[in-house]
Amino acid sequence: MAEVDTEVPPLPPRYRFRDLLLGDQTFQNDDRVQVEFYVNENTFKERLKLFFIKNQRSSLRIRLFNFALKILTCVLYIVRVSLDDPKEVNGSVWDLIFWVNRRMPVWAIQVTVALISFLETMLITYLSYKGNLWEQIFQMSFILEMINSVPFIITIFWDPLRNIFVPVFLNCWLAKGALENMINDFHRAIQRTHSAMFNQVFILICTLLCLVFTGACGIQHLERAGKGLSLFDSFYFCIVTFSTVGYGDVTPQIWPSQLLVVILICVALVVLPLQFEELAYLWMESQKLGGNYSRHRAQTEKHVVLCVSSLKIDLLMDFLNEFYAHPRLQDYYVVILCPTEIDIQVRRILQIPLWSQRVIYLQGSALKDQDLMRAKMDDAEACFILSSRNEVDRTAADHQTILRAWAAKDFAPNCPLYVQILKPENKFHVKFADHVVCEEEFKYAMLALNCVCPATSTLVTLLVHTSRGQEGQLSPEQWQRTYGRCSGNEVYHIRLCDSKFFGEYDGKSFTYASFHAHKKYGVCLIGVKREDNKSILLNPGPRHIMAAPDTCYYINITKEENSAFIFKQEEKHNKGLPVTGLYDAPSRLPVQNIIASMGTVAIDLQNPDPPVESSKLSLPSENGAGSRRPSIGPVLEIADSSAILPCDLLSDQSEDETNQSDEEGSVGSDFVKGYPPNSPYIGSSPTLCHLLPQKAPFCCLRLDKGCAHTSYEDAKAYGFKNKLIIVSAETAGNGLYNFIVPLRAYYRPRKDLNPIILLLDYPPDNHFLEAICCFPMVYFMAGTIDNLDNLLQCGIIYADNLVVVDKESTMSAEEDYMADAKTIVNVQTMFRLFPSLSIITELTHPSNMRFMQFRAKDCYSLALSKLEKIERDKGSNLAFMFRLPFAAGRVFSISMLDTLLYQSFVKDYMIAIARLLLGLDTTPGSGHLCVVKITEEDLWIRTYGRLFQKLCSSSAEIPIGIYRTESHMFSTSESQVSINVEQGEEQHQRRQSWKDKKDHRNSTTSDQSEHPLLRKKSMQWARRLSRKSTKPSTRTERISQQRINMYRRSERQELSELVKNRMKHLGLPTVGYDEMNDHQNTLSYVLINPPPDTLLELNDIVYIIRSDPLAHMPEDQSVGQPRGTKNQQDLGTETRDETHL
Repeated sequence: MAEVDTEVPPLPPRYRFRDLLLGDQTFQNDDRVQVEFYVNENTFKERLKLFFIKNQRSSLRIRLFNFALKILTCVLYIVRVSLDDPKEVNGSVWDLIFWVNRRMPVWAIQVTVALISFLETMLITYLSYKGNLWEQIFQMSFILEMINSVPFIITIFWDPLRNIFVPVFLNCWLAKGALENMINDFHRAIQRTHSAMFNQVFILICTLLCLVFTGACGIQHLERAGKGLSLFDSFYFCIVTFSTVGYGDVTPQIWPSQLLVVILICVALVVLPLQFEELAYLWMESQKLGGNYSRHRAQTEKHVVLCVSSLKIDLLMDFLNEFYAHPRLQDYYVVILCPTEIDIQVRRILQIPLWSQRVIYLQGSALKDQDLMRAKMDDAEACFILSSRNEVDRTAADHQTILRAWAAKDFAPNCPLYVQILKPENKFHVKFADHVVCEEEFKYAMLALNCVCPATSTLVTLLVHTSRGQEGQLSPEQWQRTYGRCSGNEVYHIRLCDSKFFGEYDGKSFTYASFHAHKKYGVCLIGVKREDNKSILLNPGPRHIMAAPDTCYYINITKEENSAFIFKQEEKHNKGLPVTGLYDAPSRLPVQNIIASMGTVAIDLQNPDPPVESSKLSLPSENGAGSRRPSIGPVLEIADSSAILPCDLLSDQSEDETNQSDEEGSVGSDFVKGYPPNSPYIGSSPTLCHLLPQKAPFCCLRLDKGCAHTSYEDAKAYGFKNKLIIVSAETAGNGLYNFIVPLRAYYRPRKDLNPIILLLDYPPDNHFLEAICCFPMVYFMAGTIDNLDNLLQCGIIYADNLVVVDKESTMSAEEDYMADAKTIVNVQTMFRLFPSLSIITELTHPSNMRFMQFRAKDCYSLALSKLEKIERDKGSNLAFMFRLPFAAGRVFSISMLDTLLYQSFVKDYMIAIARLLLGLDTTPGSGHLCVVKITEEDLWIRTYGRLFQKLCSSSAEIPIGIYRTESHMFSTSESQVSINVEQGEEQHQRRQSWKDKKDHRNSTTSDQSEHPLLRKKSMQWARRLSRKSTKPSTRTERISQQRINMYRRSERQELSELVKNRMKHLGLPTVGYDEMNDHQNTLSYVLINPPPDTLLELNDIVYIIRSDPLAHMPEDQSVGQPRGTKNQQDLGTETRDETHL
């Protein structure tokens, strides 16, 4: 049975292929049926409906014809009234009302028009019929049409009715309806949206005109039997009446006209308020939605579109201040496209005349072409798409940004896109955009560099903010004036052939051009780009020869186009006077500046300064002779290959020699250099790093738990040689990978690598561990910063830097600025518990940085608060720059980097330069950011200009700024310990000695061992106190003294005891806890491109751009295989136990 079912029967003869080829007649003439679809649309009624109603263009023509007919009837009525004479009609009052004098030509035209209108109305009624006849008949338009058309048609067949009165003026209401429908069809035909506000205003105007016209015509006709008013008098009466003026000079005389006035007033009192209410409602809604940016304005003016999911006042002001800070953008308009209703604060800001004429707010979605058309996205100069960083789910916020970018690209493919993304794993979705800034990439890279290059966040923030360097110039503090002046430096670019700064250095080396441009003009040349290469190279080194088409990137107060040049150097060179630059001062420059300014030939001078100054420094001897000062070599025009040795950094030969003689150095000898094998996300730039020869097991990455490979359970047991870097974050996101890479880059010396401890609220997943297991000395631990035990276990007392990353779960709060509350309080607690620790904190809102390291009784901080308010009132974009935590680089907000995206509209190279500085990109031949510290042996250099020459001539490094730390005695500091009167004089002497020793200054990144003088004084003071306390005394005096000591026990001592007790409870040694090292009496700040005559001070940290060590390596060097080292795979416990922190 199954075989029968599956068997396929043969085709009938007429379906055989042979018959198809031969054209069998039986197949061609079979019984097939042809079916026609949509036959109902081929009927005569459907064709008429398509022409009169459905078709947009034809129905528009029909409505236009209908509107013209109605206007013609109204005009004919006015003509009939002007030709009418009431005296020709004899009879009573009602005869004058019901009968008029109508001329034959007028009657003929009115009949013709009425007949056409009647036929059209009947046809439209027939075509619109849907089964309910009474609904069609009782429509107001149908009734008015019958009243104005049927009487004229009747007069064709009955001559006595030719002079009967017909209220043809009521056709104005039909004309009003036809005009409204015509406008709707017009907008629908051209496929353009129209404003509901415009429609409502138009309807209101038409309603008023129809009321006035109806009243004027009606009163004029009824008054034929009374006073006999003209049509103009009736119009005047209606205007006076509807405007509620009521002069009383023209009034109706008979009761029918008076009754009509009453009816008109009642209708007006009902209709007009409804119209005005609808108009007011639409006006309020239009204020919420914003207006339209007209096509004419878009084609004649320039505008940019800002797409955001929610607009906050801080975001808006940052964008507007930075965007309009550039002179050539003053004529641009900003169209804001936001899906939410405009905020009250934002509305107030946009009502300020400064912004109301240039900023247009539109409520709409970037995913709707209708809203993009309102913003005229296709005519925009640029589109900025910003993410909402205050969202709890930052991945969802990125998804919205990606869709907005796709929609904008689909609608306007030629519009440049500037996209801000939050998560690095989502960056490749918007790779097509012209400029992309990934928030977490920049954030973690900047926080990482803050640990090895202090205040990198402040340095980059000041570089990407537009400022004229006028902040703080009226301050009595010298450091504020210098700091504010240097903060005006920005990055600019110019072609070499068009530049006066660098044009004379065509054919010279890059290092030579950089040094001489700084010496001559005070500008700092940091990078260059070849005409045939799209990559920017930071400090390509002395082997790079400058060419005329090269693009130069330099740091200066303003760009060269805004600078005036006064060339008078020739006479001064001949007379031996210093060359003037942009930083001339009224006073005479010191001899060191003269030497640095005269040229590249160093001159040895004997005691160029007064004896008082020279006695402060002990100059290092040269070749065993202490009478001569070390000279600075010249900066060569063309690099000498014999003078500059190739840097074989991969082999680390110098380190290997040290490792062979130093047993502690063997910890880093098993590291190799190579590219990380696993990247946690798509789009990360490959960077050559220090790596482990073999990946570490995941269990060995856990710091606080032992495993089969190691038994260590705290940071002390590992015996790290260098200070720790602790990162506190909520989760191990992919952006955290960019924190590790700059700290493990190949140009970091092995002996200087700091162990990295990740203190995470939630344990990382295996995907993240797979990415970091190849890096040396990287560990994680589950814990929070508000738990003291977790902090002690991860080795906070052995740490040099603690980085507190803003948590995603706290970024949104009911009150916006409370999002940082938990972070601020936790950091304040750690600031009290571990005062020597450098804590780098990320905040959501920059305005909250005033609460970092808060001291309520500090009058100096209060003075800085007033200075901030003054600078804000002056319109400064950097009002927060004088806050001590920001100036010292201890606080950072990612919103400060929003200006990086805004600046890229004018400076399209800013993102690339920032990525190179932060180590996010590693272009072959491009340098990287490093720091060098000024020690006592370096103070003979004296000035920043001479330091520039020394670095350029010796190591081809380009300095770009100074991080300076000064001791500052605050008026009231909580760190001070109460002392008695006898100790006051001694403390005063110590302070006076500290003040005289100006070269000995504190640094926030060093411990007590870097300040031997201060430590020696502190120890002597402690010994004196101990000797005084050992004097014999009676029992009563001892008890009294104990009570006084308990009463006077400072908060510092209580916190110290708390920490030591917890360490003892956890079984940790308390030797490393140093409660005396307190840096609260210091202030630090950044000087970007300071003047050449700036004097160097002890412990100054100089930012330098070091050339790429791999740019001129031998070709036979292989990456990842060090030479001359012995790979030590196993690190014994003996070595760890012998290494002390």
